[in-house]
Amino acid sequence: MVSRIMHTSVDSRDAHAQSVWWGQVLGFSEDPQDPNLPGHEECMILSPDGRTRVLFIEVPEGKTVKNRLHFDLYPQDVTRDQEVERLLGMGATMHQDLRTDDGAGWATLLDPEGNEFCVLRSVSERPDPYAHLVRD
Repeated sequence: MVSRIMHTSVDSRDAHAQSVWWGQVLGFSEDPQDPNLPGHEECMILSPDGRTRVLFIEVPEGKTVKNRLHFDLYPQDVTRDQEVERLLGMGATMHQDLRTDDGAGWATLLDPEGNEFCVLRSVSERPDPYAHLVRD
């Protein structure tokens, strides 16, 4: 027997604002049959196929220490650096810039409530880990 993850829950001061912000970051939307509204204590967003869900839950206390769990994002149609700039423009803040001169590394950002998340290189920017297996 095994279990499956139903959704990932994120403690929030403002569940609605977080659901809107992260919905824009990820291209997720709310359930049209259960819309997220200001003041709702629980706000769910879903991937376009509905299989990945993130639930923001209002809690009275603010974040005080480093996250024990965080999102690692990789851009789909832009470079890592372009995505970092987009997210900074949306209100994220740089926490640690671990990008290297050779194009490797990542950037650790904070969302509007101070939760850490990382932006990794896009698939097109990463070397093929199996290139050594391809023969001419």
